[in-house]
Amino acid sequence: MDNLITFSITVFTGFFAITNPISNLTVFLSLTQGEDKATKQDINKRANFIAFIIVTVFIILGKYIFELFNISIPAFKITGGILIFFIGFEMLQSKKSNVKNIKNVDEDENIAVSPLAIPILAGPGTIVTAMNFVANAAPLKIFLVIAIFGFMSVLTYITFSLSNFVVRMVGNNVISVIGKIMGLIIAIIGTGMVIQGIKISFNLITQ
Repeated sequence: MDNLITFSITVFTGFFAITNPISNLTVFLSLTQGEDKATKQDINKRANFIAFIIVTVFIILGKYIFELFNISIPAFKITGGILIFFIGFEMLQSKKSNVKNIKNVDEDENIAVSPLAIPILAGPGTIVTAMNFVANAAPLKIFLVIAIFGFMSVLTYITFSLSNFVVRMVGNNVISVIGKIMGLIIAIIGTGMVIQGIKISFNLITQ
């Protein structure tokens, strides 16, 4: 039981750091600027639902993807860890992807799907993090990962719904600081994945 609790806390921390709903609410506001409240809520709902479906598919089919492309768990952990580390490093350096800096979005484009659901909410970092948690995991842990990401999707939905209020109360400077803290956590998670992958490669720990 203690192992499951520790695992759940680790998964929640990883998802919270990589999805970072507090930091991403400013992105949501910029992408939905000028839309009425009903439209914003519709975009919010669809974006989080689509992100949940995408990540869930990768969680469930992760092992089959490994087998199909003959990907070893150590190689995935090391590569994924490096990718996640650089995502966290860029957040620490206050660098934002071009997607998050979009100022003008084509009105014909469904922003709930892109860029909001993909890649902001369900980007490579989120998918890699999710698949890392379920790599060689028991069915119960796979279910826990899906449930925790589902909870994160609900939390993100609520945060986006309160985006205007949160920005007024907290301020952009505090949100920026939170983003840097999340970046540090993400970098640490990535480093841990690399170390774990190396240990598994040299049989220093059991899988």
